[in-house]
Amino acid sequence: MSFRRGYTFDDVALVPQFNNVPSRTEPSLETWLTKNRKMQIPLICANMDTAIGDELADILLAAGSMPIFHRFTPFETQLKWVKKYGQNTFISCGILKIDETRALLDAGAAGVCIDVAHGHSDRMFGFIAELKRTHPDKDVIAGNVCTAMAYHDLVNAGADAVKVGVGPGAACTTRMVTGFGVPQFTAIYDCAKTAEKLRVPLIADGGIRTSRDVVLALAAGASTVMIGKLFAMTKESAAPKRPSSTTPSGFEGKFRGQASEDFQTDFYGGLKDKTVAEGIDFWGPVTGSAEQLMTGLLGGLRSGLTYGGAKSIKELQRKAEFIEVSMSYMMESKPRPDSTNK
Repeated sequence: MSFRRGYTFDDVALVPQFNNVPSRTEPSLETWLTKNRKMQIPLICANMDTAIGDELADILLAAGSMPIFHRFTPFETQLKWVKKYGQNTFISCGILKIDETRALLDAGAAGVCIDVAHGHSDRMFGFIAELKRTHPDKDVIAGNVCTAMAYHDLVNAGADAVKVGVGPGAACTTRMVTGFGVPQFTAIYDCAKTAEKLRVPLIADGGIRTSRDVVLALAAGASTVMIGKLFAMTKESAAPKRPSSTTPSGFEGKFRGQASEDFQTDFYGGLKDKTVAEGIDFWGPVTGSAEQLMTGLLGGLRSGLTYGGAKSIKELQRKAEFIEVSMSYMMESKPRPDSTNK
C-alpha cells in the first residue's frame, strides 16, 4: 500500500511570470482537439443529453469549437445531426453498437467519442482497434480515465485524443459511491506528462466552475476542457427549462448525470439489476446565453495567458509554475465587501 497527495483546482495556484504580451487580445487560443484536428478555442460542451443540442451546436461552431453529440438518442436523430454538420461534428457511442457507429462515420461524421465511465479496459481497447481497422481516417476520442497509465494504454490502442476525469463532474457521485477517482488537477497533470511525449491531446473533462479552473486545467497540460453544467445552464442548451420566480433570468434548467437514476429511468426504464446510481439530477438557474458564458471564460483565459507571460496555450504550459495553496488562500482571493479586514 502506498499513498501520494492529490490536488483539486482549489489546492493549487499559478505563479505570475514575466510578461512581454502587450495586449490581452493578442494571445492565440487555438488548440488541438485531436492529434489531427484543431479548434479555435479550447472549450467543448459535454456530450450529455441536458447540454448539447442543435441550437447550442450552431453557437459552438460559430465560436470555433466542435460539437460532440451524445450517444443516448435514436439512431435516426444521430444520423440527422451527422447529415447537418458532417465533418464539423463528432458523434458518441458506447462499446456495444459498433455497426451503428460505423454507419454514422460512413455518413460523414468527423469522428467518434467513445464514452465509457471507466475507459481503461480490454473492451475499450478492442473497440478502438475495430473502429480503426475499418475507419483509419476517422478520429477517435476515448475515455474516461484519470491515470497516466490509462492515458498511455488508450493512445497505444489507437485513440487520437483522451478524455481525462473520473468523478469531478457537478452531477457525478462516482467517487462517493465507489471510493475511486483521482482529484482532477492531479489527473490532468499526471496524464499530461505522458501526453507531452506521445503528442496526443488530452481533454480535461469535469470540474470546471470558472475561468480560473479553465486556466489551471490548460496550464497543467490539457489541450481542451469539456464543460457540462455551465453549458447546460445556458438558454440555448438542450436542458429542459421551466419558469422560476427566484432566478434573475426567470428560468431554471435541469442538469443530470448520465449515470443518475433519473437518466437511467428515461432511457432504460430504471436502474439495471445489481447496479446503483452514480449521478444525480437537479434544477439550477439559467444564467444567460452560451455566447455570454464563452465570452467570460475566454476573457479570463486571455487574462491568465498574460499573467503567465504566454502568447499561446503551449507557451502557458511551458512556463507554468504551480504552488500548493490552502483554503485560506481561496478565502483571501475572493472579494470581501462585508469583511472588517482592511
